Amino acid sequence: MMWLAIAIGSALLFGLAGWWMKVSQMRGGNANILLLGLYISGTAGFGIHAAMEGTLSLLADYRIWIAGIIIGAGSAIGNAVFMKALECGPASLTSPLTNLNIVLVVALGTFAYGERIHWNEAIGIVLLLLAVAMISYRKNNSRSTIEKRWFILVGVAVILFAFRNGGLKITEELGLPSAPVLFIGYALSLLWFIRPLLHSRTDRLAAATGMKLGLLAGLFSYGGLQLYAIALATGPANLAAPIFATNSLVVALGAIIVYKERLNAVQWAAFACMIAGLAIIRI
Repeated sequence: MMWLAIAIGSALLFGLAGWWMKVSQMRGGNANILLLGLYISGTAGFGIHAAMEGTLSLLADYRIWIAGIIIGAGSAIGNAVFMKALECGPASLTSPLTNLNIVLVVALGTFAYGERIHWNEAIGIVLLLLAVAMISYRKNNSRSTIEKRWFILVGVAVILFAFRNGGLKITEELGLPSAPVLFIGYALSLLWFIRPLLHSRTDRLAAATGMKLGLLAGLFSYGGLQLYAIALATGPANLAAPIFATNSLVVALGAIIVYKERLNAVQWAAFACMIAGLAIIRI
């Protein structure tokens, strides 16, 4: 069950990446520079990882580039949309809802690759997905213009992140190592965020805050995604993916403790569902 510990570690590390993105937003950090910093340190992390495992030579394989372009587009544009969603909605809702893309990865592993699910694992998956859904519960159902925009942004982010997370499952099934694929994906994303900054002027403090916290987020993003890729390679995707989706609860918990975002009883129950789901999968 080593894959289980790896999957839980991937959720924790990737959740911390999302948390530093939230901190930057709360401190007035420039969102574009934040993402630039994230992809600088993330690209360096995957590049060093690929060099150490001797897979950089595979950059000559066109399949690595195709996978990197698709996964990189899902990551870069998805993160840009995610940051926009954070600007007009609470982190305790935005992060968990965007992680519902993991449902598509579960379906991919089950129906496309024939991964079997035992009864206890099915219950665990349901509890984990229920935790992600419950954390987004709000008693007040009124929707302002900003809220409608937020729902659209979250929906787009769900689709884009599905390309990233599902793409890693497909590359694993094709026998392609994750490090060079993610290196290309993050390097192309880095170019994406450099371009608009060349012709823009930003506040120095906002830029410094965004860069500092972006570099930090990138390190955790690298660690979380690399562990997630290992979990997909050593364990079933239809179990590893829901566990990885609980990274959103790290952001939500941080927002509750540090920024005093309040949750109701239903949302607190989401944390209990997460713990129960992980425990049942472990049985």
